[in-house]
Amino acid sequence: MAEIEKRIQKVDEKLNVGTSFDVVKKELLIGGKRKACMYYINPFGNSEIISRVLAFLLAAGQQAECIQEDPVGFLQAGIPYAEFTTVAEEEKALYFVLSGAALLLVDGITDYCILDARRYLQRSVDEPQKDKVLRGSHDGFVEALLPNIGLIRRRIRDSNLIFEKITVGTRSCSDIAVCYIKDLAEKNEVDSIRERIRSLQVEALPMGQESLAEVLIDKRWYNPFPKVRYTERPDSAAAMLLEGSVIILCDNNPAAMILPTSIFDFLQDTDDFSFPPMVGGYLKIVRSGVYVLSLIATPLWYLLLKNPDYLPQLFYFFGEKGESTVPILLQLLLVEFGIDGLKLASLNTPEALNSSLGIIGGLILGEMAIKVGWLSSQVIFYMAFAAIANFTQPSYELGYAFKFMRILTLILIALFNGWGLLLGAIVTFWLIATNASVGQRSYLYPLYPFNRVAMRRLILRSRLKNGQKQPVSRRFNKSDH
Repeated sequence: MAEIEKRIQKVDEKLNVGTSFDVVKKELLIGGKRKACMYYINPFGNSEIISRVLAFLLAAGQQAECIQEDPVGFLQAGIPYAEFTTVAEEEKALYFVLSGAALLLVDGITDYCILDARRYLQRSVDEPQKDKVLRGSHDGFVEALLPNIGLIRRRIRDSNLIFEKITVGTRSCSDIAVCYIKDLAEKNEVDSIRERIRSLQVEALPMGQESLAEVLIDKRWYNPFPKVRYTERPDSAAAMLLEGSVIILCDNNPAAMILPTSIFDFLQDTDDFSFPPMVGGYLKIVRSGVYVLSLIATPLWYLLLKNPDYLPQLFYFFGEKGESTVPILLQLLLVEFGIDGLKLASLNTPEALNSSLGIIGGLILGEMAIKVGWLSSQVIFYMAFAAIANFTQPSYELGYAFKFMRILTLILIALFNGWGLLLGAIVTFWLIATNASVGQRSYLYPLYPFNRVAMRRLILRSRLKNGQKQPVSRRFNKSDH
């Protein structure tokens, strides 16, 4: 059997040609003289490009004689498509095919010829449903890696912007891009993140970025505070790159991971920088204040109900109104769980009924619970405030971390009265201070270690001045504290 026949048979077995209907195999004679065979995955292959290449190879008459002297040079110089290369390893060639490229085997060429004629099926670049803004760009990441890279490149046209590709997973072979600006990002942090990703020994990343985050950070699983910040907005990712952060893009995920992460990063929003400094600063103060109140409002109210003597006569209106047969603590916990139940029901409701059913369901259930004596009107009011306040920032993970801390504090108040509120605050601060993220930066940075420039920029919305380097890099610098 000729060498080319053996290689074709071996590739047929590896790609399960004839069993997997989406694997396309095309045998041909280059210029009617030299046997060749092309493989590609049907959903990924760009039929227009592949047809042009096949037409050129079939019509290569006199040029085919050059294969005897320099076969690789003939293909590299003659094929009318720029993204063409050769690899020596069979496993690497099969990886390219399964990633969407076309494989060409040619009699007389021992290397595997790779034609990168991929076509990814993807949705349009729309504004993310969660990360909406009042002003600014309205595009968002999609599930394909290369378009996401292009969205960032459009915003940062700097030769120091680096995208390093790493493949993770022995079965999934998931493509991951580590993005950073070489002269802004801390070299030690970039090296640490890169090496941790390369050293991962997993079969697959079934849930994409979430699976990657779980294997990167295997410590303190009990800590509910998010260890990674996500964004679906290319402008937010570009802004963080300019501040010295590292961005992780994972194929098949329409979001970017921002590393390293601190608790203060979640208090920023794109709208803060889409409006003039006064308006943006006001929005930042309102959002931060409302979000902190969502953590302490219900526990503080519950403490005052248990101890009415703590209240001056002027503030007696904070006391419980109406009658209920259910203890206040149980009411608060029931509403906490009920809100999540409504969220899950809304997610699984047909889109045409989604908004109306969620609002009507919440109103009817709340009204009926008050009438039958299960809940008091004030419980509904305070829990509605906490639920709405969770949406002042885009991180689901931080919202649920605050919810868990709120529930824990309520239980501690029920057990230890006033000391329970203090104990809940201590536990919350301890979990924040000891939370582990990827990289060498503290989760409390820039509060600890203290960075005056970065802290001022987090608190205040400063204006961009002519000649100023903006945004100010938030890299750890010993001279700043």
